[in-house]
Amino acid sequence: MTLTCVALGLDHRHIYGMTENMEKAGVPCLGYWTQGAPETLDGYQKRFPDLPRFATLEQALSCGADLALVSAIPADRADLTIKAMQRGMDVMSDKPGCTTLDQLALIRECVAQTGRIWSANFSERFEVPAVTRADELAAAGAIGRVVQTVGLGPHRLNRATRPDWFFERAQFGGILTDIASHQIDQFLHFTGSNTAEITNAFVANYANSKDPQLQDFGEISLRSDQGTGYIRVDWFTPDALPTWSDGRLTILGTEGYIELRKYTDVGGADGTDHLILVNQDRCEKINVSDAGLPYFTHLAHDIEHRTETAMTQAHCFAVMELALRAQEMAEAQ
Repeated sequence: MTLTCVALGLDHRHIYGMTENMEKAGVPCLGYWTQGAPETLDGYQKRFPDLPRFATLEQALSCGADLALVSAIPADRADLTIKAMQRGMDVMSDKPGCTTLDQLALIRECVAQTGRIWSANFSERFEVPAVTRADELAAAGAIGRVVQTVGLGPHRLNRATRPDWFFERAQFGGILTDIASHQIDQFLHFTGSNTAEITNAFVANYANSKDPQLQDFGEISLRSDQGTGYIRVDWFTPDALPTWSDGRLTILGTEGYIELRKYTDVGGADGTDHLILVNQDRCEKINVSDAGLPYFTHLAHDIEHRTETAMTQAHCFAVMELALRAQEMAEAQ
């Protein structure tokens, strides 16, 4: 069986990796549809010059694809997801897959009615080889039982290239809904938690008073029956850093810890995907850039065989619900 996909909405650069990695997994893209001319359109056309652009959403929904890749404006993703599932497609959505609890409820209802897969591409886990290797090590017991994660998600603002919707709270969904969904995903995954209690949630605009709806800082504390987690996200990556983020993840176990320096190692080795492993027998830094990205091939398998090897549906729902509730809690203060 040859699976195919279609891209619906090109408003975030994550659509580049979503399309490329599904094609590498043997799922060719039939084309794309997007509203207007988002800033990402030129880069997409250069990366995928042979892909046709569908003139209307209806044409894209009728193309016969098995999987829809949704990376529209965050507030519009739920509607596109539901339309695609109602046409018989499974969906990989850019994170956040939705921006309100009401949207999440509608997606839950549509999944229940259609039996389709709704998978959010938490790219800070699924598109980072270092996380692949950390997952293998943790699963093998290299650090004992995981009891805490600390996830740091700094981002560069790149104000000049940001579209208007990026600065509108109703459109981007809030910093915790958006960025922190990555770190919530990693906390649940590595601790083996089905859900969690949000013990603290906070957002602020510290340095962008001219954009009052932007949130440039956020943090969350989580607790489950398996462990605890701390999350910090922000838009403060300085210009001197040679990449968009010094994103880090520390996974603490009862017999050691793993630290990931995902995108850069300031003052250390060149390149990306640096993993530090310290346990009872080893204390070393490892370059794990060759660890692979199994999420995409696993998702293709799940579409064909109706399994849950890439990510369970319950996990995807739990991550987004926690992110949305943390956002709600932070803004209620």
